[in-house]
Amino acid sequence: MIINSFPKIVKDILKNLPKNDYPVLNSRLFFECWLSYALDNSLTSMRDLFKRLNNTGFDVDISTFSKASSHRSQKPFQEIYQKLNELVHHQAQKKLHDKYAICPIDSTIITLTSKLLWVLGHHQVKLFSSLNLATGSPEDNFIKFGHDHDYNFGSKMMSNLPTNAVGVMDRGFAGLKFIQDLVQENKYFVLRIKNNWKLEFEESTGLIKVGASDDAQTTTNK
Repeated sequence: MIINSFPKIVKDILKNLPKNDYPVLNSRLFFECWLSYALDNSLTSMRDLFKRLNNTGFDVDISTFSKASSHRSQKPFQEIYQKLNELVHHQAQKKLHDKYAICPIDSTIITLTSKLLWVLGHHQVKLFSSLNLATGSPEDNFIKFGHDHDYNFGSKMMSNLPTNAVGVMDRGFAGLKFIQDLVQENKYFVLRIKNNWKLEFEESTGLIKVGASDDAQTTTNK
């Protein structure tokens, strides 16, 4: 379903940005620069963008833009993101059995190339993200420096999902303590467990034991 034409969406989100709050690079032009660079495939660098601006009569250079990017508030960008997110949420949502929102959760490793970060002992970060398939929009994202296992951050990702969401995770999130926490919090989840784990159904309790020893954790059969 088409929400609105793209030009109308852009016009609506830009109309509240001021045009006279800065003498050279006002807030509206500042955001338009970022939007043009992100969406115009013919631009290969920010310098290309500013050459085009200068040729059309805008007397602004890349150093001014760089300073603005370093010092100006991110609040307008956050507000625009929230408006666009609300626009997406107004669509008819597709849920499993008209009740459950499926939310895949995953992480990806990003190698750092900055020598400054290497000196500080940071060689990689993990980006954790989740996607609400009912709305088609991200639910939560955060970055963690280091090599920690995914299951250490599973509770954080699950806690930010909407009510009746089903978190779907791979085996990197498989941790016995994490599973026990999800059960105690009555969370819905689908989790791929490790190959060496065993599942045993207990008829007396209706629970599933994860593991093979007597002190193995138990979870419901959700």
